[in-house]
Amino acid sequence: MSMIGNRVIRKEDPDFLTVGGKYVADVGPADALHVTFVRSLMAHAEILSIETEDALEMPGVVGVFTAANLGLEARPPGMPMLNQAMLRTWLASDRVRFVGEPIAAVVSETRAQGVDAAEMVFVDYEPLDAVVDMRESIKDKVLLFPAAGTNLAWQQPSGGSAEMFDDCAVVVELEMRNPRMSVAPMEPRSAVSVWAPNADGRIRLTQWACTQFPHRTKEELAKGMGVELDDVHVITPDVGGGFGGKNGAYPEDMVLAAVGRELGRPVRWTETRSESMLALAHARAVTYQLKMGGSRDGKISTYKIDLIQDGGAYPTIGCVLPMFTRIMALGVYAIEKLDFQSNSVVTNTSPIGAYRGAGRPEATTPLERILDLFAMEIGIDPAEVRRVNFIPPEAFPLKTQTGAEMDSGEYAKAMDLVIEAADYHGLRAEQQRRREDPTAKLLGLGWSTYVEVTNPMSASEFGSMEVRPDGSALVLTGSSSHGQGHHTAFAQLAADVTGIPFDKIEVRHGDTDEVARGGGTGGSRSLQVGGSAVHEASELVVNQARNAAADLLEANPADIVLDVASGVFAVTGSPSISKTWAEVASQIEAGGDLLKAETDFQPTGATFPFGAHLSVVEIDRDTGEVTVLRHIACDDAGTIVNPLIFDGQVHGGVASGIAHTLMEEFVYDDEGNPLTGNFMDYAFTSAAEVPSFERIAMETPTNRNPLGAKGIGEAGTIGAGPAVHNAVVDALSHLGVRHVEMPTTPARVWNAMNP
Repeated sequence: MSMIGNRVIRKEDPDFLTVGGKYVADVGPADALHVTFVRSLMAHAEILSIETEDALEMPGVVGVFTAANLGLEARPPGMPMLNQAMLRTWLASDRVRFVGEPIAAVVSETRAQGVDAAEMVFVDYEPLDAVVDMRESIKDKVLLFPAAGTNLAWQQPSGGSAEMFDDCAVVVELEMRNPRMSVAPMEPRSAVSVWAPNADGRIRLTQWACTQFPHRTKEELAKGMGVELDDVHVITPDVGGGFGGKNGAYPEDMVLAAVGRELGRPVRWTETRSESMLALAHARAVTYQLKMGGSRDGKISTYKIDLIQDGGAYPTIGCVLPMFTRIMALGVYAIEKLDFQSNSVVTNTSPIGAYRGAGRPEATTPLERILDLFAMEIGIDPAEVRRVNFIPPEAFPLKTQTGAEMDSGEYAKAMDLVIEAADYHGLRAEQQRRREDPTAKLLGLGWSTYVEVTNPMSASEFGSMEVRPDGSALVLTGSSSHGQGHHTAFAQLAADVTGIPFDKIEVRHGDTDEVARGGGTGGSRSLQVGGSAVHEASELVVNQARNAAADLLEANPADIVLDVASGVFAVTGSPSISKTWAEVASQIEAGGDLLKAETDFQPTGATFPFGAHLSVVEIDRDTGEVTVLRHIACDDAGTIVNPLIFDGQVHGGVASGIAHTLMEEFVYDDEGNPLTGNFMDYAFTSAAEVPSFERIAMETPTNRNPLGAKGIGEAGTIGAGPAVHNAVVDALSHLGVRHVEMPTTPARVWNAMNP
């Protein structure tokens, strides 16, 4: 019986639920010194001086480091398309550009001593005007980088014209925003740096890193420290959530390595939650000007999207995410004409990075919102408007006008499954009944039909498998787990190919000395490329074993078959005489070799998961409070290896989408001071605020990897957010409400009901 498609219980969970995980803060030398960062209290100011003398006299302080005494240089953004005049020093040197920017590093014997000493570092500032609103930043009245002469970090110019809408009988317009949010993983960032001689006497850096990309972090550390790649060893133990925010080395990681080298002693750092809220990447932060046109029968012909992306104080990956927004701008719809324009600007706020979906929710959110507005304008049910405009399944494979080379999709089928499961027509009748009853809470139904791109850069991944003489196996992957269930899914794949019992397969990752190379985890690519690499490596091991078994059985390799059900090799037609994996591996080891194979799986292209979400909400007429009653989701990500893990990924994504729509927003005042810098002020959902999600299974395999799998880790977020948003507006539409800004807090909803 195949292990693929079975709800195998995650093998990671017993340890997490009993003894707990082993995180960066739990490992490394016991005698490591502690680093505490002195951070800017101002959003925008010139640094006149940094006085460290008092801090150096504090108990337990070993040193205080600034950009000057570490010899740090200002560097341009790492991505060449970004404005290269927007330089950053790992520790601020000439000016600070956001509250929370690191200025100095205090090194002490204990963490408590470092906190006390950091209070004694005095920074003399010359305050500068701050620009927080991206719409003001684009005017270039306050420049963050005077030498650049602009706040524009990256741009995708318009390709349309004003005449595009001339033939449209109906045109709707909408200005909206996708609010800034905090990644807020359960585990804040942490790092340990140790410089020590290796076997040949060369000084080498070992860095325990809290990252989704161990090999990328290794490359960044080697470049930053000016050493050879082989002189850096990165170890990533358990990671308590990443979601895109832990996608490489941050300035603090680089400073830690530099300080450790300067002192010649191990150093460690773990950020506080308040530090994490300020210095870990923020996400989304987009404003849109939207316009959509079509005919009164619901056919949409023209769509214009003009967006401004807030990049925060320093341009990083967040500034180029509109590239993915453009690729996915048309979603699941056959729209003839598109005009897309984006401008990414810097502001005096925390830098924007990647978060669950990274550029794709930024496409789906405005598209689904204005499509509902279009449906409202022509008086047709939003489900029907979607159906009229779906790309039909026979159109695939399809290259869109934005360059998306889409593999497969059955969009109407997914929506029909949700309509049936939800009793959509019955819900509409209940909605009307509540509207007529002034004592009843209002009911809203919101749709989102979406497609996203996973592994958008068609990245490859490393995988290997070794069978030991005792018949157990070791699988290595260049992918990196931070909660997704890699150890279980990859063991399932290896067991399915080899017949080696699932519980005898060990999966390891995250050590760049042990794992030869790797891409890491991001863009929902782990199963489709990392899993495919494990699948391929397992097949290569089977072929090697077949040759060895042929020698043991004195037969031709072509006549050797593997009985996967029993995990033994035999000659075709003679199953009574067989050899086990242990016997075959022992035979190979006796000859001085290992039964081992490795591969780098290169997919033929990205994959395009899709789905349909329907959210059912009710609104309290007196308070504006929104409650999600039901959320029905059909997410198609191709072949499902483990439905239990698949469900978990969808549930986490849906919860994230709901939270962002209803309550999550990182807020600054006009001077750039954060107002939501901890969990007392920054709201996100717990299990109490979300319903038990209803998931409908649907599988449309892709031909771009041997598993037929597409990514699922981010899909729930992309589908859920717009569905909830549309449901809120739908509940109020009979009152003439056409839009409620995100997050749809009770105050905003109440104000919309009571203009």
